[in-house]
Amino acid sequence: MDAQLIAFTGVAAGMVALPGADFTVVVRNALASRTAGLASAVGVAGGLLVHTALAVAGLAAVLVTMPVLFRTVQLLGGAYVLYLGLSALYAIRRRARDGSGPPSDAPEGEPERPAPREFGRALRQGFLTNALNPKAPVLFLSLLPQFVPDGQPPLPRTLLLAALVVVLALIWFPAVALLVDRLGRWLRRPRTARAIEGGSGVALTGLGLALVTGPLLR
Repeated sequence: MDAQLIAFTGVAAGMVALPGADFTVVVRNALASRTAGLASAVGVAGGLLVHTALAVAGLAAVLVTMPVLFRTVQLLGGAYVLYLGLSALYAIRRRARDGSGPPSDAPEGEPERPAPREFGRALRQGFLTNALNPKAPVLFLSLLPQFVPDGQPPLPRTLLLAALVVVLALIWFPAVALLVDRLGRWLRRPRTARAIEGGSGVALTGLGLALVTGPLLR
């Protein structure tokens, strides 16, 4: 039994499950529909695939050692998360002004028929939220090499570790989306849905502002 692989699995599982912007986006989209939640969950895993591929290729090291490039990614990621947060807050304000309710699934007893545009939007949101996370290159670059045993070829082992991270994401984030959908009848009550969407909007806005205005994350 590979003790290092088991240890890495535990560390990676905690890292994937740690609440952040991607978790918030999955929950928010899952409130709209199960398919949107699952689409954003797959998008998050796709973003992780980008980071793990960069780490395996060694490109993450280039990103980390070039402050201008790193800051550019940080600003892009912060701006996108800020956009998602402000969009959520604006949607709440617009519905309050128009007297309409929060987004919900199809009426009870009817099958869900998500529009392809909504599916693509949720997938894109999940992917970009994770792919533009400036902390991820540093995290993967510092984490993966620690679990490559001495004397082993680094590339196959790093590929295995990177694949494991993506698999964990494909388990965790869809599970979150399905749990939100399972609790949908309660979570989609107008008052509860407004509170959750408002909280996610504030959280995303705060995270975006922290990235845009904060110091270089090194």
